Amino acid sequence: MRTLLTAFAVIACAAGAQAQTAAPAATTAKAAHYSTSSTEIGTLLDDPAAKALIEKNIPGMTTNDQIDMARGMTLKDIQQYSPDTITDKVLANLDAEFAKIPAKGAK
Repeated sequence: MRTLLTAFAVIACAAGAQAQTAAPAATTAKAAHYSTSSTEIGTLLDDPAAKALIEKNIPGMTTNDQIDMARGMTLKDIQQYSPDTITDKVLANLDAEFAKIPAKGAK
């Protein structure tokens, strides 16, 4: 858990820098399913089904006091800050589980 907290502290710095340099991407169509590499954490947290899957695969992440700092990033983005917790296997498991639920608002 300490590693995850440290990761969120680093993410806060990275997210601030990213927000200052990145232009917002315009997307008109929503994905049919969520993805660990393209869906922002904030979107996942706002969907109770997706949030439950994250908590199942990365216990404590959704209840961490600093999770809001990572809302604009993807799970793949934050993997570099906590590679022992957010492994390729964890991300693959989440993608497989996300494929079983429709993205909120998807048609």
